[in-house]
Amino acid sequence: MEGGGRPSAAQAVVLAASTAITALLYSVYRQKARVARGLEGARKVRLDGELRALLLEAPGRCVPYAVIEGVVQSVKDTLSSQFVENCKGVVQRLTLQEHKMVWNRTTHLWNDYEKIIHQRTNTTPFELVPAEAGAGVTVRVMKPLDAAELSLETVYEKFHPSVQSFTDVIGHYISGERPKGIQETEQMLKVGTALTGVGELVLDNATIKLQPPKQGMPYYLSSLDFESLLQKQESSVRFWKILTVVFGFATCAVLAFLLRKQYRHHRERQHLRQMQEEFRQAQERLNAEGAEVLKNACVVCLSNTKSCVFLECGHVCSCQQCYQALPEPKKCPICRQSITRVVPLYNS
Repeated sequence: MEGGGRPSAAQAVVLAASTAITALLYSVYRQKARVARGLEGARKVRLDGELRALLLEAPGRCVPYAVIEGVVQSVKDTLSSQFVENCKGVVQRLTLQEHKMVWNRTTHLWNDYEKIIHQRTNTTPFELVPAEAGAGVTVRVMKPLDAAELSLETVYEKFHPSVQSFTDVIGHYISGERPKGIQETEQMLKVGTALTGVGELVLDNATIKLQPPKQGMPYYLSSLDFESLLQKQESSVRFWKILTVVFGFATCAVLAFLLRKQYRHHRERQHLRQMQEEFRQAQERLNAEGAEVLKNACVVCLSNTKSCVFLECGHVCSCQQCYQALPEPKKCPICRQSITRVVPLYNS
């Protein structure tokens, strides 16, 4: 603690940083908890012949947040894999990712670094159909790329290592960057994949559509079943809750430490003021007693009490010992008149 009981700059920074991190973690936790509650309260509907009737009875022919499970089927053409034969899908994502080592001047270590240098996503209209053939009900999936979780399967992956000459190696050490190579990846949402869709289910004319919800809830197109998807979200909620509690306790500990320091400083200052007041009172008493003693003290020795009245001048200024010690002829120490007679003084 600095003077005046204020926390030091480092302590203030630690408290502010811990409070900010706790607030941020709590905000994320609340958002995750809201998503989990919304997902838990989503209406589960079956992809069967009763779905159209259900939507006709719903307000606005819409279920704001629904869970539906089905199998992916293309509406028109399918997308073919560029690398795998007879691999058809409705979403295709091609990615080129650079891998290299970067020298860290602080830790003096080479760290892995990855950077996407090119990515392209192709889509074609698709729908969800029942796993059992012949139901005759389909749900058109809208805006799949807006989904918070879009399950794509990696169908091709290849790493192309960098070819380096001796001169390149020297240059890389000087520059602090060592290329490792380029990773080429193809991901697809294949036809026939079982998919769990969570979003707004609406009947638009004769078409049933699954689209991003309007209440701000996340849009899911996951290969997990609904129970697994819900457990995944609840695990995420628990993780952020634990982080929030840990940093919350850390913030409380820092705050308690600073308050304890400030309280101790306040007690010390209070004790110091009390001691100063007691000292001042004692000094006043000593000064008062000293003034009284000095008022009645012998003017010669300043230690014994005055006990003699000198005549004929009448001064009371000496004790008996000092009177006897006066040289002959004895004279009053105050007025220098000759002392003709001494009368003892008795204090009652």
